[in-house]
Amino acid sequence: MPLGLGRRKKASPLVENEEAEPIRAGLNVPGMDGLDGGVVGLGEGATSEGLPPPPSSMRPRLIFHTQLAHGSPTGRIEGFSNVRELYAKIGEAFGIPPSEVMFCTLNTHKVDMDKLLGGQIGLEDFIFAHIKGQKKEIEVFKGEDALGLTITDNGAGYAFIKRIREGSVIHQIQVINVGDMIESINGHRLIGCRHYEVAKMLKELPKGKEFTIKLVEPLKAFDMISQRSGGSRSASGVQLGTGRGTLRLRSKGPATVEELPSAFEEKAIEKVDDLLESYMGIRDSELAATMVELGKDKKNPDEFAEALDETLGDFAFPDEFVFDVWGAIGDAKVGRV
Repeated sequence: MPLGLGRRKKASPLVENEEAEPIRAGLNVPGMDGLDGGVVGLGEGATSEGLPPPPSSMRPRLIFHTQLAHGSPTGRIEGFSNVRELYAKIGEAFGIPPSEVMFCTLNTHKVDMDKLLGGQIGLEDFIFAHIKGQKKEIEVFKGEDALGLTITDNGAGYAFIKRIREGSVIHQIQVINVGDMIESINGHRLIGCRHYEVAKMLKELPKGKEFTIKLVEPLKAFDMISQRSGGSRSASGVQLGTGRGTLRLRSKGPATVEELPSAFEEKAIEKVDDLLESYMGIRDSELAATMVELGKDKKNPDEFAEALDETLGDFAFPDEFVFDVWGAIGDAKVGRV
């Protein structure tokens, strides 16, 4: 049976150069006490179809050290199982509303998008919370089809700038920086929107006209003032923490402790991430890893397509993209890169 027959309607690409890259909110971690030297995953947020939160007595007793990125005493937080709960614990530790937390970085107080807290936390990682700072409203003339932005979100309702392409429209505007949260575009409030919704809106803004964007930058320490980073692509194969295992949390089913990705999986994940950018204008290593996991044991592309529909049907991947992903997984298995 040809791949795609009887499958859902194809979706047009979300974006082109206005990329969207998610940070996944967390799930529940039942009964994982006593982990040593591993990695805590913060997988995609639970939905009404997922498992209910476990009792607090069953949640892992994992204690993390944290600071506010612009400077603060060190706090200790524990008892969270997703990103929203993490932000609430940070708020409790420092006496601030959780809504003030924009995003977190691991082991650095700088706005370093390569150290962004995403799908997992090493048990020995130090968490730095970046909170809201100065607001700014900017008029931008869209002189090209693409603005040169990569958008991500924090899993708790805030979309912000992860990368600015050198030489792009936005790169010429020095007051717009990596880490800036996008509050509104032309008066349309974007709090609560996902990364791909914001990226699509930026892409659809008419060329040759001005638009108004309201941003909130993270509060900066003195040594961070005047820094600007274009954001860089994460190096492949980087692992958080020092442990040998990874605790992966899922939208459905229990958390599982797994070995670190094999050489085959690392190569396949990198290639699938490249294909996501090529076809859909997004980069998402966690999504790529899920696709590799779904495909590595399948016997043919139709089985793989069915598995994608069951687990990731909301993305409505084009058939040609599914074929290329299947090919990339197969190439990685036999050592072709």
